[in-house]
Amino acid sequence: MGLLSRLFGRSKKTAKEDEQLAVVNVANDDIRMNWAIEKARATLHYFQNSLIAPEPDQQYFSVKVLIEDGTNNEHLWLTTPSFDEEGNLFGVVGNKPVYITSVHEDQRIGIDSQFISDWMIIEDGRLIGGYTIRAIRDQLPEAERFDFDRMTGLYIDDGVDYFIHDFSTPEGAILCLEDAYDEQDIEKAIACKNFLEEARLLLHNMNNSTGNEDILGSTADVLRLSFIKNLMQEGFPVFKDLSRAYPQREKITDNLYLITEICTFPDGGRSTQKIYTFKEDDEWKVLNIQ
Repeated sequence: MGLLSRLFGRSKKTAKEDEQLAVVNVANDDIRMNWAIEKARATLHYFQNSLIAPEPDQQYFSVKVLIEDGTNNEHLWLTTPSFDEEGNLFGVVGNKPVYITSVHEDQRIGIDSQFISDWMIIEDGRLIGGYTIRAIRDQLPEAERFDFDRMTGLYIDDGVDYFIHDFSTPEGAILCLEDAYDEQDIEKAIACKNFLEEARLLLHNMNNSTGNEDILGSTADVLRLSFIKNLMQEGFPVFKDLSRAYPQREKITDNLYLITEICTFPDGGRSTQKIYTFKEDDEWKVLNIQ
């Protein structure tokens, strides 16, 4: 029985299992699902690189795409995916369409990469990517998640999110800061921060004036000096051996996001932190932990 059959209830199962694995309808404004799609697109580079040079334990590759058919549209998984030099995606429709008729199961199709809504890799039974699958699972009651995992045949943990280490996303900015920590480079770490906006946020949370530029500037200076002093006295945090996932991105304003980061240690331990990030001049920088 194929993986997509298990995911979408295309095999002989009990009525209860069929109901649980049926095609899921999600509203266009569903925050969790929209974040899953955005994250899949932001980390697509990892899927493409793995597809070109797969690791021995990477046994399965699939991509979900949006197919538009007149007034109807549907997200479908494509198996045996490949990309051409222009970035167009090709693959075989892996599950039977319900709402559209322009494609059919087992048909090989090509589609522009802008219509990609998810990707997944199976590594020794562990799900990598599969963000829309995780979004559906996360909305289930805790007691039902075990059955979901059993029916899909997947090991679904916090995962690993492969954002590019740059300042184009909040998550990438956090990764840049953590790289600076691993390199024990204070100047690089400072470049990942925005102490003025951190001061503004701090004063706002203290119900203090954020309009007084003198207070704002002096607070930013204190935060910067405190940041440097703490690294010199307490040492740099270590992130190089940790797996990192970002299950939630909360929008506070257009330029201020609160990011949830889950770090998983080699021994299986985990820690969760919420980190403010701020966008200025098209670059995200890291503020303080909530």
